[in-house]
Amino acid sequence: MKIQSYVAFDGNCQEALTFYSKLFNAEIKNRQTYKEANMDIPENYRDRLQHAELSGKGVHFMAYDASPDTPINGGNQIHLSIDSNDQDEAEKLFEALSDGGKVHHSFREREWGYFGRCTDKFGIPWMVNFNK
Repeated sequence: MKIQSYVAFDGNCQEALTFYSKLFNAEIKNRQTYKEANMDIPENYRDRLQHAELSGKGVHFMAYDASPDTPINGGNQIHLSIDSNDQDEAEKLFEALSDGGKVHHSFREREWGYFGRCTDKFGIPWMVNFNK
């Protein structure tokens, strides 16, 4: 069995994946627009991503731009979580992810190690951990 995250965006999936690919040194794979998938969808959605994956060492998730029949709700039911083995790396990732977004819990020492929680500029909630 394999369980993985599938993240929905509101028209900016390509921009978000480009940002994440640089940040995590990962590759965008299996990229397909609604037009390429030959789906019956309004014209203004045709160039949006119907499916893509971000894959690299220690990172893999799927993503897409939500279609008109699946509107995005501003929920927080899912967070992407990063567990780093390096405190400096974790802090830099948190700073990059929170830049232009919102910090909910600043990255600082906690009982178990270092932790921060933010929502990035694309509306995706993140938890960044470094266990001492």
